[in-house]
This record gives sequence, C-alpha cells and structure tokens, in this order.
Amino acid sequence: MIQVQNLRKEFGPKVAVNGISFTVEKGEVLGFLGPNGAGKSTSMRMITGFIPPTEGSVKVGEFDMLENPIPAKRLIGYLPENAPSYADMSVRGFLAFTAELRGLSGDAGKKAVNRVLEMCFLENVQHQSVETLSKGYRHRTCFAQSIIHDPEVLILDEPTDGLDPNQKHEVRTLIKKMGETKAIIFSTHILEEVEAVCSRAIIIDRGTIVANGTPRDLKMRSDQAGAITVKLVDGNGEAIKAKLSHLNGVDRVTILSERPLTLRVWPRKGSGSDDVSRGIADMAFQERWSLQGLQVEEGRLDEVFRSITLPDTKSTKEETK
Repeated sequence: MIQVQNLRKEFGPKVAVNGISFTVEKGEVLGFLGPNGAGKSTSMRMITGFIPPTEGSVKVGEFDMLENPIPAKRLIGYLPENAPSYADMSVRGFLAFTAELRGLSGDAGKKAVNRVLEMCFLENVQHQSVETLSKGYRHRTCFAQSIIHDPEVLILDEPTDGLDPNQKHEVRTLIKKMGETKAIIFSTHILEEVEAVCSRAIIIDRGTIVANGTPRDLKMRSDQAGAITVKLVDGNGEAIKAKLSHLNGVDRVTILSERPLTLRVWPRKGSGSDDVSRGIADMAFQERWSLQGLQVEEGRLDEVFRSITLPDTKSTKEETK
C-alpha cells in the first residue's frame, strides 16, 4: 500500500531526510521512531504529498504521489503534528465539514460522522465548540477527521500526544484494530506504544533509517537480550559470581544488587539461554543456594534506541568544534 523509494528532502544546505526506502503492506502497523529532528515528520509530510521531495518517489496503492496526487491522497487519512482545526466550529460541525471535503454528504456524511464520534469517544462533547475542548479532546477530534472516510492508509504523527493514560489506551486499541485491515504509519516517542501496537518499527536518525524490524527483532539487538537474571534470598555475591563464571557456556556475570542478591549471567555466543539456565538451576541445587527465580531477558527497546541514536564521543566533539 505504501512504497517509499530513496526519499530525500533538502531545506537549503540542510538535509532533513537522506535517501530512505521502505514499504508498508495492508494489515501492517509501522512505528516510526527517532529523536527530535530526526526527519520523522518531514518524511510523513512527503508521504502524504503535503510537501514535495527533493529526490525519490512515493506510491500509495497504485498511484504515484507526484504524478497522480489526487487519487493517491483519497486513499490516505492524515493526522499531522499539531493538527489544525476550526476553533469556532462544534465537534460535529467540524467533522461534518471534513466529511463533505472527502466527498461524503447527505446520509453518507451523517453516518460517517456518527461512526467516528462513537469510535473516538466524542459523543459527549459533539455539540461543544472546538475551542472549549481540552487538549486531549481536541486531539481526538483531529484524529476522528483522519479516519472519517475510512481510508485504506493512515499516516498518524504522534496520535496519542496530549492524551491521558485512559485515552492513550483507547487510541492504541483503536489503531491496533484498524491495523488489521489498513496500512498504518505512526510516529511516537513512547516506546511502549511500539511494543503494544506495532507489527514492525523503523528507527530514523539524522535523516537515515538505522534500524528496521519487528519489535522483537529490535529488542534482540539489546545487550540484555538472552541474559539470565538470577535472584537469590541471600548469599555471598562475589563467591556465587565466581562459581557462575566458570559454568559451561557462561561469558560473564555481574552483580546487580546485594539485597536481594541479584546477578545477571550472559551466555557465551553460540550457547543457548535455556541450557545455561538449566546449568544455573543445577548448580543452585548442588550448592544449596536459596534460589528465588531465573528469568531470561527479552531485551529492552529503550536501550536499543539509545545505543543507535545517541551520537558517539567523536561526532559530539566535531559538532562542538
């Protein structure tokens, strides 16, 4: 549904997006991650045809965004960052207006408005003017306009921004459900949203894609992925660390805390976490350690994100100069 090829955007001497390529299929929810200024919003604006690329191409469905922008845009629902609205309109009036812009009038328009009012939990504020709404309700109103024509493609720039925890949960659940039949791209700074909603994630940094995979794939790039956390009621931490270090298949061991005694064991490359876990359990039984638990770590997405996007010392020094 979405094909992005070698997309590049220059603003004078500044390169905001530098040759990114990816695809999104129907039934896929793609999380777009990156630090501020990485090029996420600029990429989304080019994908929706809001701004033209300096180089590269975007296809939505069968249509090239530059050559056939109108039919391409008909397939898209777009929630931009800081989405605009008409403050003096009522919520229902604003949604009816956007429905008409999308070619939905009469009964079809009313049905579309009623559908998104219910989906976005806006029924109790539908007669209020937009300017009287809280930030969360304003954002939900703008989200509702992006789906009013039931588009096949959704481009959402931080759709949960400004929402309270309950509202965030509602919107995430809605995006995940819609992602079963639509192609969705949404940007977020909240990594737990990626794990909760996305089937795949892209990390973009300084205008370039630096990682692309499922949340599970990305977490496996974490230093903690596959490590085993060992919890004991008590014991001599250094002595236990030394014994575990000599266990077959163990690469290294660190003490995380003394009370309660918690250690982390990293398997050697080529050694399975399950085999090492069984070895730890056997050793604990033989040594009569008071073992509370063993847990194989999945890895942490935030750790992977930081390791990929934080500038190294060298580049930081060069930028300072």
